[in-house]
Amino acid sequence: MTTAPKILAFAGSARKESFNKKMVRIAAAGARAAGAEVTVMEMEQFRLPLFDQDEEAEHGLPENGRKIKDLMLAHQGFLIAAPEYNSSITPLLKNTIDWASRPVPGEPPMACFAGKVAVVMSASPGALGGLRGLVHLRAILGNIGTLVLTETYSISRAMDAFDPAGVLKDPGQQAVVEQLGTALTEMVRRLQAGR
Repeated sequence: MTTAPKILAFAGSARKESFNKKMVRIAAAGARAAGAEVTVMEMEQFRLPLFDQDEEAEHGLPENGRKIKDLMLAHQGFLIAAPEYNSSITPLLKNTIDWASRPVPGEPPMACFAGKVAVVMSASPGALGGLRGLVHLRAILGNIGTLVLTETYSISRAMDAFDPAGVLKDPGQQAVVEQLGTALTEMVRRLQAGR
C-alpha cells in the first residue's frame, strides 16, 4: 500500500503580496484535494547568502540551506511558482536551487532533485504571464534530474486576476491552477505504484 504523495509547494518570491505565492497556494489546494500531503514553504523564512564556493568550503552548508534540503528530501514532488525577472527566474529561486543542489558527505549527487517530479507555473503583470522564465526553470530542473511535467500555466495581468482572499476571479483559471496540483499528485502516486 502506498502512502499519500508528499508535495512541497513554494514560490520563488519573498514578497508578501506575491502573485506567485497566491498561485502556488491554489495549486497546493488542488494537490490536497487529490489526496496529497502538502507543505507550503515560505522562502522568506529561509534566507540564504549568495552561493559562493569559497564560503561553502570554509563554513559548509548554511543552516537554512540544510533546512531547505531536508524539506526537499522529505517530499517526492514540487509545485513551483516562478516570478519572471528580466526574462528569467528570480535570483532568490536560482540561489535556493544552487544551495540545495550542493552535496553533503554521504549524500548522492543532486539528492534533493534527482528522481523528483515538478510542476512549474507563473503569474506576472506582463502579457506573457512569466512564460519566458519557465523555459529557464524547466532547463535547470531537467539538468539536475527532476522530471518536469508538461502541465503548466501562466497568469498574465496578475494584478487584476486575484480577489482580496487570493482566489482567482475567473473560476476557469482557478480550476486550471488547482488541476496542476492534481496532475502532480497523480503522477507521484503512479510512480510510487511503479506504473
